[in-house]
Amino acid sequence: MSAAPESPPRSWAEVDLAALRHNFRAARNLGHQQIMAVVKASAYGHGLEPIANTLDQEDLTFFGVANVGEARRLSEAGIQTPIYLLGGTFPAEREEVVARQWLPCLNTMEEAEHFDQLARARGSIVEAHITVDTGMGRGGFLPSDTPSALIAIRALPGLRVTGIGSHLPCADEDNAFTITQFNSFDTLIESLPEREKLTHVHLANSAGLLGYQSRTTTLARPGLMLYGVSPVTNADISLRPVMALKSRIAVIRDLPSGHGISYGRTFVTTRTTKVGTIGIGYGDGYPRVTTGQNPEIFVRGRRVPLLGRITMDQVMADLTDLPECSPGDEVELFGPNIPVEEVALRAGTIPWEIFTGITPRVERVYKG
Repeated sequence: MSAAPESPPRSWAEVDLAALRHNFRAARNLGHQQIMAVVKASAYGHGLEPIANTLDQEDLTFFGVANVGEARRLSEAGIQTPIYLLGGTFPAEREEVVARQWLPCLNTMEEAEHFDQLARARGSIVEAHITVDTGMGRGGFLPSDTPSALIAIRALPGLRVTGIGSHLPCADEDNAFTITQFNSFDTLIESLPEREKLTHVHLANSAGLLGYQSRTTTLARPGLMLYGVSPVTNADISLRPVMALKSRIAVIRDLPSGHGISYGRTFVTTRTTKVGTIGIGYGDGYPRVTTGQNPEIFVRGRRVPLLGRITMDQVMADLTDLPECSPGDEVELFGPNIPVEEVALRAGTIPWEIFTGITPRVERVYKG
């Protein structure tokens, strides 16, 4: 008996690695700083290992991840670039951090002293950065406590402090606060004892890199812009979308005037309507809350509206003005023709959430 053929994916995300490399180089050339590529949350939904393997070949200083699970996946994938943990660690995680030589950020003296104890027990030294809380409120030393904390941590024999960083809470929303935050951070860095020992000084995320200047930073941490989206409007940079979310038309039917479409009959046809049913829904990560917000898709070179509520596995589109459409035709939900920012706006959210909400049943297909 011959093997059964394998069907093509019902819905998939095309990930353009050439666009990723383009965006990385654009970020690296902006301000001529070292780059920590932020690949947390499975590289913003694009696929952790393929994205990291691509960027590992570039002039990269660190990968930034959210937790030890992501760091472990990178290590086990053979990534050579040093791995930086962007957030605080649980006590039970720290021994693995020391053993695998990942770089933690230090938020408290308790954290620093525990890392020192673990490192000395292994006869090793942990390279680490200090985190300063300049307004995010999520972790780190307050600026007034940072000079004394730096002195105390430098005295711990199991630690080597090679960097210092902070986080921007509203670089894409509050220009005045962010300018003040940059100035306060720079002033703090300039006041630190032996600041020349801090090889990596970092503050800017994508919005910070695109919109602001620092006197002291040597490293930036772009995330969203690597994936082709600018978090600020009118940014003077050319970015290329990396992900395109796609599916196919499964069924095309002619429905009469007065016929309801989808759950709740929130849409009722007012004319004979050619309706295409497409094999993707909120179970794949396409946001249900776009219902009623005039979402559109791209098929056969044109935008067409979605009709009725987004369901778990399927959406319906008005194909009346595209009589040439056929079952099996490819559909773009977002990508080069339907910007992900547009989908996010209709969903009342942000591109970060749209990307990271694409579920595992959507196959990632890599090109370039």
